[in-house]
Amino acid sequence: MCGIVGIFNIQEQTPELRQKALRMSQKIRHRGPDWSGIYTGPTAILCHERLSIVDPESGRQPLFAPDKKQVLAVNGEIYNHKDIRATTKEYQYQTGSDCEVILALYREWKSGNRQASPVSLLEKLSGIFAFALYDVEDGSFFVARDPIGVIPLYIGYDRDGKVYVASELKALEGQCDRYEQFLPGHYYWSKEADKGMQRWYSRSWMEGKTRPKSEVSYGQAVEEIRQSLMGAVKRQLMSDVPYGVLLSGGLDSSVISAIAARYAGKRVETDSTSPAWWPRLHSFAVGLKGAPDLAKAKLVADYIGTVHHEINYTIQEGLDAIRDVIYFIETYDVTTVRASTPMYLLARVIKSMGIKMVLSGEGADEIFGGYLYFHKAPSPEEFHKETVRKLSKLYQYDCLRANKSLAAWGVEGRVPFLDKEFLDVAMTIDPSYKMCPGKEIEKKVVRDAFSDMLPEEIAWRQKEQFSDGVGYSWIDTLKEVTASAVSDEQMAHAAERFPINPPRNKEEYYYRSIFAEHFPSDSAARSVPSVPSVACSTAEALAWDAAFKNMNEPSGRAVKDIHE
Repeated sequence: MCGIVGIFNIQEQTPELRQKALRMSQKIRHRGPDWSGIYTGPTAILCHERLSIVDPESGRQPLFAPDKKQVLAVNGEIYNHKDIRATTKEYQYQTGSDCEVILALYREWKSGNRQASPVSLLEKLSGIFAFALYDVEDGSFFVARDPIGVIPLYIGYDRDGKVYVASELKALEGQCDRYEQFLPGHYYWSKEADKGMQRWYSRSWMEGKTRPKSEVSYGQAVEEIRQSLMGAVKRQLMSDVPYGVLLSGGLDSSVISAIAARYAGKRVETDSTSPAWWPRLHSFAVGLKGAPDLAKAKLVADYIGTVHHEINYTIQEGLDAIRDVIYFIETYDVTTVRASTPMYLLARVIKSMGIKMVLSGEGADEIFGGYLYFHKAPSPEEFHKETVRKLSKLYQYDCLRANKSLAAWGVEGRVPFLDKEFLDVAMTIDPSYKMCPGKEIEKKVVRDAFSDMLPEEIAWRQKEQFSDGVGYSWIDTLKEVTASAVSDEQMAHAAERFPINPPRNKEEYYYRSIFAEHFPSDSAARSVPSVPSVACSTAEALAWDAAFKNMNEPSGRAVKDIHE
């Protein structure tokens, strides 16, 4: 996982501006501790902090086209780069970096003398990415972010007309007049600057169009999901450095880990013909002593044969880390802070063991309706609509948590469930196959697809939210500590102190206060979703069940008639 910073539309290059860019980039060096690079051009500056995963020897960034007429800074991975290289043979590749194919595709687009934007190249990319490309010839620049927003990106502006981009908001805080999240599945082309960010990623399933039962039977859907997800995991094992898997003991991480274990013995970069450089797959679980997840994770690890590491933390260690966690994850959302803290502590241990990349199970609950309130969905149409909505919000919640918690220690996270090609399969099956009315188990279609690869009690284990699964006393203690730290009087004046997204309870107030110390600007406050963390949990289903009205508790335990 890398970090990028870009400043564009520069009217006059000065040493001071270059130093400013370097300071901005230094703020996100934790994302890329392996190398720092900077390019200063006629009207742009690009900085890059590198975490080397593919081609550690020659893949330093910014990357340059052979004639130096285009410059590129990328945070992310392009999983199909070998296929793209095979179709862009006229381009003279300078490195083995997977990201250089973006330059090749841009040059191919430009050679066609097309008047339209370079947006067509984005659909050719299979991966997770946020990039900024500068064209020296005409001073234009092209910025884009992956479909779901797995990789973070922010865009800022100043009164002089300069445009800024950065992987994290801390690089922009205090450096421009205003900034905002760069939306997932969007691009910004300077030649169409008056249009602002524009969507490039669009699918018919976003509008509710799925394949009916008459076209794809339940059995066919199960097999499609199995084959497509296995392909996604295999693609995402692309790595020239040691990697591992995050194994919570829940269904999603267990499925990803089990698939990864099948492929880990061979290098996927050579079509699985040569032995893996690091042949043992390591798995990692985190939790308080006796946490629900830990025993389940060990069970899965023993079953699939990983080298397993159980990391325990104490409640006090978690509380001590909260301030740093909020600085790195850049949000005051309650669920995200709760879940990011153990993940942040785990990432430090993973890094200490020399692991630089891990696969994780984020996205499955959004795709397949895994949260317990989905049991209340009144119809397949409403069920599907809610999965689409939740996917559209992931960049503000779970993707943000997974990326920034790991990147705080220079570890890259990959999420096969959010693979673009897998989404085209999973989001188009009939939503009735995903439904879980009453007490029926959630995500049954996934369980049926992979039950033969997991212990039975894992394959049919009920959903447990990560922040609950690491130990119920973690959340309970957070509530107690924050309740005593924030007075009733402070809560009474919360809207006066925080007019943007006023906190609704003492735990929110506590996190918001720390966030404001780190990031005092209005832009920072607005970068966090206006609806609190329950937007990713039970309150969004209030239209489905009157019991959810006015609920302000994002834990899965709030769905009392479903949670066991």
